[in-house]
Amino acid sequence: MKISYYIKRLLPVLLYGVFYLVCFFYLEQRHVRSHYIIHTGIDELIPFCEYFIIPYLLWFFYIFLTVAYFLFQKNDSREYYRLILSLGLGMTVFLLVSWIFPNGQDLRPLQFPRDNVFTDMVRILYRGDTPTNIFPSIHVFNSTACCIAVCTSEHLKKHRAVRFGIIALTVLIILSTMFLKQHSILDVICALALNYGAYALFYRPHFESYRAKAVEKKRFL
Repeated sequence: MKISYYIKRLLPVLLYGVFYLVCFFYLEQRHVRSHYIIHTGIDELIPFCEYFIIPYLLWFFYIFLTVAYFLFQKNDSREYYRLILSLGLGMTVFLLVSWIFPNGQDLRPLQFPRDNVFTDMVRILYRGDTPTNIFPSIHVFNSTACCIAVCTSEHLKKHRAVRFGIIALTVLIILSTMFLKQHSILDVICALALNYGAYALFYRPHFESYRAKAVEKKRFL
């Protein structure tokens, strides 16, 4: 295919990416009188574990590679647009919630229980990422959105190892947000609820159509 074809598909993503980053950094830097602290008793039961920094950081590669895969998927552009629309919906909701409902968390440990290369990586993460604007978790939402795209892809049905690997990575990323004390369990639950809404909006019509075709075929058997 011509390069212009991919540029047309990628351009909306790039434009929205710039818009999102501008809005995100504005929300991070703006002055608010107070943040609503998201904290539950369950969060206290989840121990800090620095080793989860690995799946947490793999999130960036995971999202990039998944979008790239569907971008260059020539046979069915619907799968690509379902994914980017899902990601766009979740990230836009996140921006609106952060703007209307300034929020944050106080879960980060004052002292690390261990001192190793992984805790050094967590220290760098903490310095670069403020504990504000966390609801719902974009790490959780985007990971799950990509997992849904992979697991519902017609072209990946035969690659069970890939699908199970993606599911495992997604679960580890979700857990990492809580074990690194980056997010409350409420951030995770709300992100997953938002994923369900995005799935119902962008994917459910496809499955209803697929089921209708399956029923139609059975009538002729």
